[in-house]
Amino acid sequence: MKHILGYLLGFTIFIVGIPALMWWVSGMPYPQDMPVNRLYLAIMVALAGLALSIWSIVYMKRVGEGNPFDAMGHNLAPRTSRLMTEGPYKMSRNPMLSGTYIYYGAVLLALWKWQALLVFLAVAALMTLQVLSEEKRLEADFGQEYLDYKKRTGRFITLGKNDRR
Repeated sequence: MKHILGYLLGFTIFIVGIPALMWWVSGMPYPQDMPVNRLYLAIMVALAGLALSIWSIVYMKRVGEGNPFDAMGHNLAPRTSRLMTEGPYKMSRNPMLSGTYIYYGAVLLALWKWQALLVFLAVAALMTLQVLSEEKRLEADFGQEYLDYKKRTGRFITLGKNDRR
């Protein structure tokens, strides 16, 4: 039950809440006020970001038998029993967050307001602190295996690093 609450909390905050805040601070524009081409592009980018995040969550749950998410030291879902380095985790050490950032990029594209960008930047700053906290925990849990993984895989995107083994 605890892991279901963790996933629901994550969905509520990251997929609904933050985009709603971005929309609210942007003056709550209606979709019909947005250029159709930009809106359709935003929808496609949002779906790609959500797909990456969902793939990462499912992969971690099935293969890692848990989830790395702990909110600044508070476990909200079971911890992974093994380090994920394949699937979406071969492209990024944080593919869930990378997918979420892509999703927020789509929200920014749809809204096209500087206020939404400020919300995104604030969230990105907070999430960077969270990622740094998780990295410390992963180093403690997985030691040299995680350090080697860090060398070959980027925090949010890997460009050419995977070939250096």
